[in-house]
Amino acid sequence: MVATALRKFDDQRYRLIGFVIMNDHVHVVVKPLGGNSLTGIVHAWKSFTANRLQRCHQRVGGIWGREYFDRVIRDERELADKLQYVLDNPRKRWPEVKEYRWAWISEREP
Repeated sequence: MVATALRKFDDQRYRLIGFVIMNDHVHVVVKPLGGNSLTGIVHAWKSFTANRLQRCHQRVGGIWGREYFDRVIRDERELADKLQYVLDNPRKRWPEVKEYRWAWISEREP
């Protein structure tokens, strides 16, 4: 559900470059497009997924933390480092995992 939400407006509101969905957090590398703000994009993801998860699983209460942490990626080297971090995140937590279904990096140019 989270992966579907992240991909929903790819190439419309933002360019989705990569993500990893963990059991307790998500890392996303994204480039806002047009007049879309990162704040608005993150709010849409959190709102949609929280409402859907609450309905599907009869949950009450918060799903996501209030804050999120962002970072401006300044050059190609930093982008490569962040994308590697995304891919490595599951193996850091679960060293026995060889392939992780919820990590994805775009093959196209950002």
